[in-house]
Amino acid sequence: MGRWTCRALGVLVGLALCASWAAAVTPHGLFTDNAVLQQGVEVPVWGTAKDGEKVTVKFAGQEASTTAKDGKWMVRLKPLKAGGPSEMTIAGENTVVLKNILVGEVWVCSGQSNMAMSLVSCESAQEDIAKSADPMLRLFSVPRQPADTPQSEVKGSWSECGPTTAPGFSGVGYYFGRELRKGLKIPVGLIHSSWGGTPAEAWTSRKTLESKPEFKDVLDRYAQAVENYPQALEKHKKALEDHKVAVEKAKAEGKAPPRVPYPPYGPESQQRPSCLYNGMIAPLLPYAIRGTTWYQGEANAGRAYQYRTLLPAMIQNWRQDWGTDLVFLIVQLAPYMAISPEPQESAWAELRESQTLTAFTVPKCGLAVITDAGDEKDIHPKKKEPAGARLALAARAIAYGEKIVYSGPLYDSLKVEGNRAVLSFKHVGGGLVAKDGELKGFAIAGEDKKFVNAKAEIQGDKVVVTSQGVQKPVAVRYGWANFPVVNLFNKDGLPACPFRTDDFPMTTKPK
Repeated sequence: MGRWTCRALGVLVGLALCASWAAAVTPHGLFTDNAVLQQGVEVPVWGTAKDGEKVTVKFAGQEASTTAKDGKWMVRLKPLKAGGPSEMTIAGENTVVLKNILVGEVWVCSGQSNMAMSLVSCESAQEDIAKSADPMLRLFSVPRQPADTPQSEVKGSWSECGPTTAPGFSGVGYYFGRELRKGLKIPVGLIHSSWGGTPAEAWTSRKTLESKPEFKDVLDRYAQAVENYPQALEKHKKALEDHKVAVEKAKAEGKAPPRVPYPPYGPESQQRPSCLYNGMIAPLLPYAIRGTTWYQGEANAGRAYQYRTLLPAMIQNWRQDWGTDLVFLIVQLAPYMAISPEPQESAWAELRESQTLTAFTVPKCGLAVITDAGDEKDIHPKKKEPAGARLALAARAIAYGEKIVYSGPLYDSLKVEGNRAVLSFKHVGGGLVAKDGELKGFAIAGEDKKFVNAKAEIQGDKVVVTSQGVQKPVAVRYGWANFPVVNLFNKDGLPACPFRTDDFPMTTKPK
């Protein structure tokens, strides 16, 4: 056989092997060993195969078959009962066996840096990591992948929670899963998909952003950034060179090095509209889940009024694309930075208000208030257990119908009696209490609409607010600051949600 004949034969063999590999039945990346499938609903199972190939999925006594079309296949398993572990067999011309599969409750954990913050960076991390082994809690982390069009594939694998897998997982996600496991006593699966410094519009589909005039400025701002990107990129390159010089100077002077300049906003930015929806949410569809925990808002704090519309639109976007009325649980922004000089001037307070409005007006939503878990000097507070634990309480009440106290006091109404402003609350639980001394964090305004610090007292299930300088109160605010110092709780240990009784113009509302 001649040299060229051998080479040609080798090429043919290689092509045959490639064709065989391309035809192999392959499940979607979310279906791996150790996965958790959602109980109580139809469960889509899908992947790729050769056109026309018959694919059969066997799991938990069920068998479902389909024929691949355009290289894709999908079957739906009938509602499953919690339990396991079991094996899943996916067979066509080849057979794939997935081992150690559980059925239970599946949640997506998403947002920006405070959701992304890993367990190893949290308060009491070493102690919690040492106790993290739980074969019934499973973890999946979505790779950071921005994209300009919706993607269908995701790389990764499920793992059992334990000291070798938990440290790098979302801290808030871990504490949520741990507490949910304690409450439900069935398997729990967590899919972590977050990225620091990203705004809500990055997690929202282009179709949704284009559907409402309120979001036109988001798309216009990005279009302008794309147009100016070449010049911005040149400036960034120069800034990086200057940074190198500054680092060497700081090193020589024994000082801390300056921060690396942020890359410019534009077509390569993870902040651009829809890119994380496309790259980190769309690939998860339509994996069966119960709901989502969401810790995000810092990147939208300067546009809190718009967030009133943007967050509900994003929730509806996800629900529509998942094809289910999934539960959506929000972590309210933690206290951060110095108290605003004027009580009515706080973009962070306004963002918290937008989160609250969404949580208590959009169906099947909830809120975890963490006014007691912030850090004045650190936008990434290390105390993440309260956020996760309160998310789990909200999940147990909203998603699973447990009759438990899951929220701190929530402002309900104001009644003015002479110079007294009398506040009523929902979610009082076992009763109102001032934690560690007299009530703090209340401000009151008269007809001049100027807020001053006020005295507040608990009287039964109400709070009475007064100030010697305000004889005719018209409004009360509580915790209305970037870093609120507050201590109103219910006796169940849950903090009151910051609020205002007025509707004075917001600083973040467009003129």
